[in-house]
Amino acid sequence: MHRRRHVLALTAAALAWRNNAFAATPIVTRVETPLGSFEITVDPDVAPRTVANYLAYVDARYLDGGAVYRLVTLANQAPDTRHKIEVVQWGMNLGDGKPAPFAPIAHESTRDTGLRHLDGTVSMARNAPGSAASEFFICIGEQPELDFGGRRNPDGQGFAAFGRVTQGREVVRALHARATGKQFLDEPIPISSVRRVQAKQEKTP
Repeated sequence: MHRRRHVLALTAAALAWRNNAFAATPIVTRVETPLGSFEITVDPDVAPRTVANYLAYVDARYLDGGAVYRLVTLANQAPDTRHKIEVVQWGMNLGDGKPAPFAPIAHESTRDTGLRHLDGTVSMARNAPGSAASEFFICIGEQPELDFGGRRNPDGQGFAAFGRVTQGREVVRALHARATGKQFLDEPIPISSVRRVQAKQEKTP
């Protein structure tokens, strides 16, 4: 019975997150870029493993000096791409073969969390499931093909959504507007810092 109550509690937390109301005190982080700042809100109750990984990078300041380095638009994907997406990819921007400071995390799919890749959702970039570490992306518009069972990745496992942009979405769109004819930027847009900030308390009548 205790396990059943625990599962029901997690399900309720996931539903609350999807409905823009956090079940627990949310954690807010602010990302500073030359185009302005934006805030990412995460809830450990909903995606505990992936949120813990993100906050570990934030708290260790490994994302300071990172970059927005890949901008995916409908126009800069190959014409024969069957399942196109639009995202802003950012993070430490580690080169191929360079290990991340922390070990990759087990894949926490949207089937597990109940989250969806909606406009402003923040998620983990990865290759194979269980390879995500220091690189993230933000959805521009709804991207259902990135959810569990989606067809963007042939393995069907989707990507690990864990947060959402709750302030400064216009900044994210301005970053996305810097896209060129190719996805990876010749001059990545620097990220000066990523910090936890105090969550704004909602006023009660």
